[in-house]
Amino acid sequence: MKVIDLTHTIRENMPVYPGTDTPKFFPANSYEENGFKETLLQMYTHTGTHMDPPAHLFAGRTTLDQFPAGQFIGKALVIDCRDLGEGEAITIDRIQKYGEKARRADFLLFHLGWDQRWGTDAYFGDYPCVDDDVLEFVIQGGYKGIGFDVIGLDPIADANLTRHKKLFETRDIVNIENLKNLALCGDDLFWFSCFPLKLDRCDGSPIRAVAWFE
Repeated sequence: MKVIDLTHTIRENMPVYPGTDTPKFFPANSYEENGFKETLLQMYTHTGTHMDPPAHLFAGRTTLDQFPAGQFIGKALVIDCRDLGEGEAITIDRIQKYGEKARRADFLLFHLGWDQRWGTDAYFGDYPCVDDDVLEFVIQGGYKGIGFDVIGLDPIADANLTRHKKLFETRDIVNIENLKNLALCGDDLFWFSCFPLKLDRCDGSPIRAVAWFE
């Protein structure tokens, strides 16, 4: 079995969404004093490779802990968008060229190649985003989730989070941000898992996103 890690490592001083703090690691117990090591971790729920549920935008909607575990595993397909320039739209033809494979997937993962900019100022640039036709296709398609190797579903400049709101308004679906290594997943369907922490009434969580090939 071939396994590919699609997850950025959580560390202090890592890239985070503008306006939030980087993670903090505080020594809590040590080998020398306590006989074991334990760390107090402080971070936002939308740190690193993470997942948004509808409750991220709408009060009273589904939180991550309310989803069944099966929501976070299934077949995925990478949609290659690496040739798009900054500020260009991800259009429906990007999905249509994959034909039946796109309709059979549980997750559509959009590959911009932006993970190569991780750790640089360019990561926060004007990355391509999905347009309304793509969002409507996803909403009507019964997918478990969508994912991106950029820091947001919406452009950083969109404080209204327009695309998030449209995605979550009527659907119980998850959105994954800050993926990596999508270039290693090929152009066919593969097994994918993206389990979040099971936190009470959770509006988001870091995940360990993994692709595997039997």
